[in-house]
Parts: sequence; C-alpha cells; structure tokens
Amino acid sequence: MDKRKQSDEENPFQYKTAGESTGFLLWQVHNQWQREIKKSLKKFDLTHTQFVILASAYWLTLRQETVTQVRIARLSHSDVMMTSNVIRALEKKGLLKRKEHERDTRAKQVVLTEKGKKLLSGAVRTVESFDRRFFGALSEPASFNRALEELLK
Repeated sequence: MDKRKQSDEENPFQYKTAGESTGFLLWQVHNQWQREIKKSLKKFDLTHTQFVILASAYWLTLRQETVTQVRIARLSHSDVMMTSNVIRALEKKGLLKRKEHERDTRAKQVVLTEKGKKLLSGAVRTVESFDRRFFGALSEPASFNRALEELLK
C-alpha cells in the first residue's frame, strides 16, 4: 500500500483521529447505552420506544395533565404517527387504554391500566438504576444534562 500523504480530495475528514469527532463519539456512546437499555427492558417485554411512550404518559398523568398522544409525542420528541402506533401496541398488551377526551372530540385521552402502572414501576427502577451506573462515570452529570438540553433546543 502506498504510504504517501493523501490529498484533501482523497481524505475528506477534518479529524486526525476518530475520537476527535463529537458526532461519532456520541453515536458510539448512544449505541452502547441503547444496547444495555434493550437488555434491561427485555424482562418487561418492552422495547425502549414502548418504555419511553409509557413512561411519558405516566409522567404527564402524575402532573395532572390530560394525556393525549400529541402531548406524549411532544414530551418525548417523537413523531406523532409513530407515537400513535406504539400506543396501539401498548393497548394490545393491556398496558394502557384510550378513551374519549373530555373536551376535544378529535382527541383521545391516554390512560395507563393498573397492569401498565405495575409493569412501568419495575421498568423505571431498572432503567434508572442502569442510567445511574452508566452515567456515573461522568465527572459532572448535571453539566452533561444541561449540554444535552442545549442541543435539544
């Protein structure tokens, strides 16, 4: 193999090492975290997306907010149609139900069943425990969270 220095046209990368690329590092960390979350949720028969949608619905419920799929989608930064499909799957599992909205005839209110609350309780403890271990390696987790929130804006 020719060891000559490549021209800029041959090498489009601005970094000398892969570790200098924030996006690539984020992708690697996300994949590692996602893999472990998936393992953690397997015993609850939930995908990570199902967990997030179920947890978002209950989070809104605990704050005495009327829970609709649009509100769940906003909280979780998810697509409304995807959220609707996941809600339908969770409904088939008996973890939540949709009922007529009290004021808006076009919207459905989303309510967790007792089975859904019980399952979610265990899943949240498992996920939060894993997150504490995983992100415990950070020297300043609060700063990391603030940086992530900045990126979401």
